[in-house]
Amino acid sequence: MRRIVGALLMLAGVGFVTFAAIQYFEHQASLKEAMAEANTLISQPQTIDHLDDKGVDPASQRDPMAERSQFDPSPNDVIGMLEVPKLEAELPIIEGTDEEMLERGVGHYSSTAFPLDDEQILLSGHRDTVFRNFDKLAVGDRFIVKLPYGTFEYEIRSTAIVDKDDTSVIRSMGSEVLVVSTCYPFRYLGNAPDRFIFYAYPVGDEQTT
Repeated sequence: MRRIVGALLMLAGVGFVTFAAIQYFEHQASLKEAMAEANTLISQPQTIDHLDDKGVDPASQRDPMAERSQFDPSPNDVIGMLEVPKLEAELPIIEGTDEEMLERGVGHYSSTAFPLDDEQILLSGHRDTVFRNFDKLAVGDRFIVKLPYGTFEYEIRSTAIVDKDDTSVIRSMGSEVLVVSTCYPFRYLGNAPDRFIFYAYPVGDEQTT
């Protein structure tokens, strides 16, 4: 009987490891595909459907504000890239934060702003996939957001820990603030009870939370 139980436990363990391995490789493949799309996207200036008053081709004279006005991604679109210099990480940004979107990369809360909107920009990601090692980040470290209409650099000015059900994090802040959220504690097994929040401001902006 003990041998049977032992064999069953061993089979269950092998099955669990196999399932976890399949999930990991599927995630890596999805992440790699999204990253390739992000690289292509940010390397090609967004097309503007008009010339300026001098008839200049916009491809040769970019106007970030004009390009921003035409930037209107749909849910699950790859929209850009998040760089984390401290971790030497480059991550694709996906429009939306449903689970299928977070499996592909860093999610952008669709109800929040984009760079140049002078409002809160909220990004979210899993602590055990795209945001692995985010526990090494500290005040003073930087995020770089690359979108089709420009590259934007932010410095972490403060952090916070909130309950996972605390929706007050999503709010109007009256100025451009990059808010990055992930599950906490970072090494927690299972569904983490809290969220760790990074507040990052445009480099050169002296405002704080």
